[in-house]
Parts: sequence; C-alpha cells; structure tokens
Amino acid sequence: MKASEIRELLKLTEMPEIISFAGGLPSPDAFPTDIVEKIVSELMREKGKYVLQYGTTEGVSALRKALLVRLKETQGFEASMENIIITAGSQQSLDLIGKVFLDPGDNVIVGAPTYLAATNAFRMFQANVESVPLGDNGMDMEYLEEKIRQMEKHGKSIKFIYVIPTFQNPMGVSLTTEGRKRLLEIAREHDLLILEDDPYGELRYEGEPLPSIKSMDLDGRVLYMGTISKVLAPGLRIAWIVGEVDIMNKLILAKQPTDLCTNTLGQHIVAKYISEGYINSHIEKIRKMYREKRDIMLKALEEKMPEGITWTHPEGGMFIWLTLLEGMNARSILEKAITEKVAYVVGDAFFPDGSGKNTLRLNFTNADNDKIEDGIGRLAAVFRSEMSD
Repeated sequence: MKASEIRELLKLTEMPEIISFAGGLPSPDAFPTDIVEKIVSELMREKGKYVLQYGTTEGVSALRKALLVRLKETQGFEASMENIIITAGSQQSLDLIGKVFLDPGDNVIVGAPTYLAATNAFRMFQANVESVPLGDNGMDMEYLEEKIRQMEKHGKSIKFIYVIPTFQNPMGVSLTTEGRKRLLEIAREHDLLILEDDPYGELRYEGEPLPSIKSMDLDGRVLYMGTISKVLAPGLRIAWIVGEVDIMNKLILAKQPTDLCTNTLGQHIVAKYISEGYINSHIEKIRKMYREKRDIMLKALEEKMPEGITWTHPEGGMFIWLTLLEGMNARSILEKAITEKVAYVVGDAFFPDGSGKNTLRLNFTNADNDKIEDGIGRLAAVFRSEMSD
C-alpha cells in the first residue's frame, strides 16, 4: 500500500496562506447549497423515514433511472437498470473493478501520465501497471498496439485498458474520435476490456463534444464510469458504473461486503437534482465559472513563465500540465514553491514508472480568481530562480 501523494499534499495546502493548485478540487463557490438545502427539506418532509434507511447494493432506483435518461442524452448510449450500479465515488468503482478482475501478476494498461489513485487501486491487488505514452491527442494508439503484441508474445495476461479519454487527468488532453474508434478496434482484436473513466466530460469550455467510447461499443467490452463529484459536489460521494449484466452482478457481489450500499440520502438528493432539471443550468453556470479561471491561468502562464517552459491548453476539465526544462526536478522545486506559499502536484507521481521528473500538474478550478495570477507569478519566480542557479 502507498499513500496518495495528492492526499498527503492537501494536508499541507489546507493552510489558508498557501495558494494551492494541487488537488483536483471543484470550486466551493460552485456548490448549489440553496437548491440542495431545498431538496433535503423536501425529502425529509415527504419521505424522511425512507431516505434515511438502508438501500439496495446496486443503488436507489430513482437515481439509476434518472442517470440512464441523462446518459442517453449526454453520452449517446442506452442501458437498462440491470446495467448500472451506484458507487461511493469513482474511487470505489476502481476498487470494485480491481476486486473482480485482478489477480496477483495480472497486467493493466494505462496512459503515461495517468490518474495516480487508479494505479494505486490496481496495485492494491498486486497487478502490474504497464503504460503507454500520452500526447496532445491522448494515448498513442500505435504504441498501444505494439505494446499489447509484445505482452501477448511473452505470455502476459492483460485484464483491461484504463483510459480517461476526455480532458484527461493530469494532462487535460482528449483522445480524438479516430483514436477512440481505433482503441475499440484494438480491444476487439485482442479481446480486451476498456475501462472508460469520464469525470470531466461535461466540463467543456470550447470545441466540439466528443463521443463517449461506450456509445461506440457494439460488443459490451466497455465499462463506463461516471460521477457527480466534479459537476455537483464531491462530498456526496455518488458515482456509477455502466456495463454488461454479468459484470454488474459480480461488482454487486464485491460491493456487498464492502459497504452494503452507497449513501442512500445522497442518492436521493442527486436523483431529485437531476430529475427536476436543476443539473443542466448548474453545469452551464460552472462551465462559465471554470472557463474564466482557465483563461486567467493560461494568460498568466503566457505572461509570466520563463522561456522554455511549456504547458497544455485544455478545452475543458480541471487541469493544465506543465513541462519544465530538461534536468529540472519538479519534486525538489516543490519545497521552494511551498516556501513561497504556492503548491502543485509533481508530475512523476502520475507516471507508473516514476518518470516525468520535469513535469507538474496545476488545478485551475479551486483557487479564487484573484489568487490564480498571483500564484502563477510566485511559481514563475521560483522556476526562474531555479533556472539561474
């Protein structure tokens, strides 16, 4: 077991004087507290004894029905009630999938860099995590195909390919439509599952929407993960997995000894929030809010960063990925940055092999607008000092 570097760092960055670009946190100003308060009052008044009781392991029916309607509208695929289960956040989804699919010595393929808590979850079950490089257009499909061939040649059992295809964490890049189609073809050719993690897909600020991989899945090999953590409130801990019935049944069996059921009250809150039509206007509101924050950070990077440092220009999501000059070490520089009261997440934490020493991730959604420019200025000064030493 290994501690999450982000969780450990967040303990430090809770200090109010530090401008933190570290955690993947939504803005607290985005939380619809007034509407949630209204919904909770209605739930307590109308069916309090019911929503405070235990629920079924697969999830509250009202929420699953509301999500299936919404997934058809926003992600372009249809599913039945037997195809969806509710989990306590996407992290539980990853854990349950690991429990069902991974045996010691199995192999999982991920992007490099990728969401570090996913690799931690898979390694808990003693799986080997193999990586494929990411570029501006997502995972390198040619590299992936050759990687699979070589692994199969050496008798390595591959259980699934894990991808965050839209506004990927940590780079903020998206896999193209052609790349998504090719990924499905490769998975079909080699009879592999795809785990599609989509926490940021609705946070698009520019450009054209991309089809979910699940919407192009013709033979049930895509497990789709979604969550309300980034578009409503992470404290509710509500997420979901959509997949084939046989897989769902196994995930339910894995979930029962873990927690019996996901937070029932939270499920009813989200069900009502979606079914009564609050979600669409809320997402439009936070898209505007986060677009402004992203633009402030990109402008500050352009104006303040020393020459030679580069960064991604995400069309959505929550993150910007910085690449420092060769030879610079983002981990050792972090101590100096914290001294200057600004924080980020080191890039090597997101690489399964620990590479990417000169990279780092910045979150733009959580900091107040007036602090983003100040924080980038502080970072730029730290990097400039490091480059002149």
